Amino acid sequence: MRLILIKFLFICCLSLSIGGCETLKEFTSGDSDTTDEYADWNAEKFRTEAKAAVDNGNYEKAIKLYEALESRYPFGEEAAQTQLDLAYAYFKGDDPEAAIAAADRFIKTNPRSPGVDYAYYLKGLVNYNRGIGFIDRFLPTDTSQRDTSSARDAYDNFAELLRRFPESKYVPDAKQRMIALNNNLAMHEVHVARFYMKRKAYIAAVNRATYVVEKYQRTPAVPYALQILQEAYAALQMTDLAADADRIYELNYPDGPPVPEHKSSTLSHKIWDFIGLEE
Repeated sequence: MRLILIKFLFICCLSLSIGGCETLKEFTSGDSDTTDEYADWNAEKFRTEAKAAVDNGNYEKAIKLYEALESRYPFGEEAAQTQLDLAYAYFKGDDPEAAIAAADRFIKTNPRSPGVDYAYYLKGLVNYNRGIGFIDRFLPTDTSQRDTSSARDAYDNFAELLRRFPESKYVPDAKQRMIALNNNLAMHEVHVARFYMKRKAYIAAVNRATYVVEKYQRTPAVPYALQILQEAYAALQMTDLAADADRIYELNYPDGPPVPEHKSSTLSHKIWDFIGLEE
């Protein structure tokens, strides 16, 4: 009886082993089918097809091809360019984390490459455009009212590009984007100060508005910050400081703020603000 039981257990184990081998064979054969899709492709074929996918806006396909190219040809003169191309495809494919990781990997492995300046510039672009979705592209939202962490990261990325590569061809565009980022960061502080004013936290509002005047002196946010200072000091019954803020405002902006706020510049912005979707 004991011998029969042992034979039975042996047969069961053998059956499971054979079944497992068949499953493994099917799994591996499935992988080989996927790999065989590019079995006859050389590096140039990968690059040509990947670039065509990018040009056609098929970033998912481009990423797949660049990743395959990178894994098959990790070395050589074109390997560094493949990393940059992959980072760009991630960026256009709306995968900011992967794009920044790829750019950082390129910077680390190719510190003397002629394309390093572009890697820093691309990091700035990724953070500059991070979080922009369908609504942002087609409706008049005010980016200065949102979280500023990505904007600050983008500013730092562009600043690093200017510091490391002052002669780079990407510097002029980076400077323009830094101006826009600086203006948005300044207006964000104004929005926060107004938030405090609505809640009668006048000292907090003064601190925020003062920060704008001192930190962002040449931005369109300054006149709005001075208005907040005047109102906050008046509410605190600090008449001398309120008068000083009013005097500085009238001296520098006798005709009002030179740049109208984003939300009040068009009828569509007024409608958008009335709906309250920014809140």
